[in-house]
Order: sequence, then C-alpha cells, then structure tokens
Amino acid sequence: MATTKKIPTRLCIGCQEQHLKKELIRIVKSPEGEFSVDPTGKKAGRGAYICKNKECFAKAVKEHRFAKSFKCTIDQTIFAELEKQLFE
Repeated sequence: MATTKKIPTRLCIGCQEQHLKKELIRIVKSPEGEFSVDPTGKKAGRGAYICKNKECFAKAVKEHRFAKSFKCTIDQTIFAELEKQLFE
C-alpha cells in the first residue's frame, strides 16, 4: 500500500492565497525583535510567508498584514530593508 506524501502549503500574507511552502519567502521576527528574510525556513522566531513579487509585498505593507502577523507595530525603515533584501 503506497502512501502519498503531504506537500506543505502556506498562506501568502499579501495575496491571501495558498501556495506551496517552497514557492514562498519567509520573513522572521527573531526572539530579540529583529526582522530578517529566512531563505532556509528554519530560523527561530515568528514567521510570515509572502510571494516572490513586489505587488504582494506592497499590498501586505499597505494593509498592515505584517503588523497583524507579528502582533506588533513595524517601522517603515524595516519594510525598506526587507524589500531591499527580497528584490535586489
């Protein structure tokens, strides 16, 4: 009897659509309160997933979805740094 392997999916906080986990980028808030891009998906801390396009990132920032996911207010300079890490 063959078993099928479950493929993990996550919700993009920008477009609010389910995607395969490996297609998304994880943003992490470390226990120290620092935000960073997690390409491995294994850093410690609270994470949120986003598509690899600027439109989803801009929508998530505009609609305060990062703040809701991380349960804190986030400074605009952090968004600028994250956007630089993601798209340059």
